[in-house]
Amino acid sequence: MASPMAAQAGKLLRAAWALRPCLPLGQSQGIQLTSRRWLNLQEYQSKKLMSDYGVKVQRFFVADTANDALEAAKRLNAKEIVLKAQILAGGRGKGTFNSGLKGGVHLTKDPKVVGQLAKQMIGYNLATKQTPKDGVKVKKVMVAEALDISRETYLAILMDRSCNGPVLVGSPQGGVDIEEVAATTPELIFKEEIDIFEGLKESQAQRMAENLGFHGALKTQAADQIKKLYNLFLKIDATQVEVNPFGETPEGQVVCFDAKINFDDNAEFRQKDIFAMDDKSENEPIENEAAKYDLKYIGLDGNIACFVNGAGLAMATCDIISLNGGKPANFLDLGGGVKESQVYQAFKLLTADPKVEAILVNIFGGIVNCAIIANGIIRACRELELKVPLVVRLEGTNVQEAQKILNNSGLPITSANDLEDAAKKAVACVAPK
Repeated sequence: MASPMAAQAGKLLRAAWALRPCLPLGQSQGIQLTSRRWLNLQEYQSKKLMSDYGVKVQRFFVADTANDALEAAKRLNAKEIVLKAQILAGGRGKGTFNSGLKGGVHLTKDPKVVGQLAKQMIGYNLATKQTPKDGVKVKKVMVAEALDISRETYLAILMDRSCNGPVLVGSPQGGVDIEEVAATTPELIFKEEIDIFEGLKESQAQRMAENLGFHGALKTQAADQIKKLYNLFLKIDATQVEVNPFGETPEGQVVCFDAKINFDDNAEFRQKDIFAMDDKSENEPIENEAAKYDLKYIGLDGNIACFVNGAGLAMATCDIISLNGGKPANFLDLGGGVKESQVYQAFKLLTADPKVEAILVNIFGGIVNCAIIANGIIRACRELELKVPLVVRLEGTNVQEAQKILNNSGLPITSANDLEDAAKKAVACVAPK
């Protein structure tokens, strides 16, 4: 059974591992792209990307003034219009503006109402359950065609290690938690393994469309959308494209209403246009500062800073601290290709948090050289005149050399034999005397 900290750390890491919740369904039919922690795209950017690859999404315009929103609503010439505030946080539909307007998502049939609502959105802060207390300033709104959904299905394309390539996964039960469907009715989950060299075959797309419950002309249309989604998956270096719901409208259209897309951040060098759209304006300043040095920082509520390499190790470290009666203040992920200067900057960030009363370093050196970590720690301790207790657990490449560096430094660094020992020592450092 996982500790409570597992849920908290998992929630906070959802962006890092593309687990950030999709935007609400129903009125808030949206598409959200997610990937590594540091790539944040607004919904309108995501829709544009999918549309560029021929994927069927709602017609929409983007406006940054109330007058532009009014004109966009007129140009749409739609039976019903949905106006959506553009911020990265979820829960917009139930949010509140400091202008007094309630809800960041509104439906209307009157273009004039769009202009009136946009006037109360643009330039004002929208507070939701996922924003800071004061909310986030809305700079743009999306004016989109509202579509009804007559039937919802689920579709995903993802990289699967066990299959050594992409896998197409679908279910006729969409619009709900797919994990629940898999647990209660596994017979409603369909898979098609895709040969990365041959690509998605027409027969596979047709078979999946049929398994999702599309028939006749809708089956052909759904298969075509599946092929276009696979093309998108390849061309943008995605690791996952999840559409939920992959829906059908009363007018006989197959539309991608709500989606998550995970990118392979190692492909950033050839996806410069996508990564250039990254919106960091809603990040905490310390997160943006960490990103300058290729560090991933996530703030928590406790008083023990966690300095690790790898998100999985970070979550385990948070768990073990919690299980030993402590509370993580944050954790900072070094990743793989570590430099001594990064270690110094990491300590600089951690010690800038006034909540931090102790620092726990937990490094498993596979591709990470422990000696580099040790030298970085010594430099940081001396130059920053570290005043909080420091517990260090190192394991892996050059660990013996690293231990010598730490032991010969003359600094008050507490070494730990393993993660359990490190957590107990860190918690003891902050325990009431």
